[in-house]
Amino acid sequence: MGLLDILLGRTKPIAPDLDQLFALPSAAVTLQAAASFTPTGRGAVCFATVEGAAFEQTHREVQALLDADADRDGLPVELQRDKYGYSWLVSHRAPDELPLLVNDLHAVNSSMEVNGFGPQLLCSLAGFQDEEDRRLALVYLYKRGTFYPFAPLPGDGQRRDNALELRVKATLGDDLRIEQDLNRWFPVWGAPGL
Repeated sequence: MGLLDILLGRTKPIAPDLDQLFALPSAAVTLQAAASFTPTGRGAVCFATVEGAAFEQTHREVQALLDADADRDGLPVELQRDKYGYSWLVSHRAPDELPLLVNDLHAVNSSMEVNGFGPQLLCSLAGFQDEEDRRLALVYLYKRGTFYPFAPLPGDGQRRDNALELRVKATLGDDLRIEQDLNRWFPVWGAPGL
């Protein structure tokens, strides 16, 4: 970064660091001890929908890689599109298999990145819930290399439990690289995997 960038307020973009995903299992232990949230076994990778033969080949490779996992016990990996036009590759694992779920998320992100689809990657998430069936996602922003909590309130409206999100932020500050800019804590309403 040069002097002109500093004077004009431009910053160097943060490079994605997919290895940050591997911090999720230890963060889950902290989250369970502090807030009684446990993994659901569901997670997903979100990306801008891409058409074409190259993407279809990448999708088949990712699907084959994840489906070849002998420990999956028939739990599917599926491609879904949301109402906003984004694609989600959703992985299902047993709730006690968070490390395997993280491996799935990392493999999907890595495969898409290696095949030239890194710019289309948006986020990844792992789902959690507590005894009261409150839902929580730890969302990894691919382009920022950071996490944030997303806690939708139950019911018909699109409302968030902001107090819970801020408590989770404070709780996991030592475990995960938390996104400090709250404006980047985008809601992922109806996200598959949540």
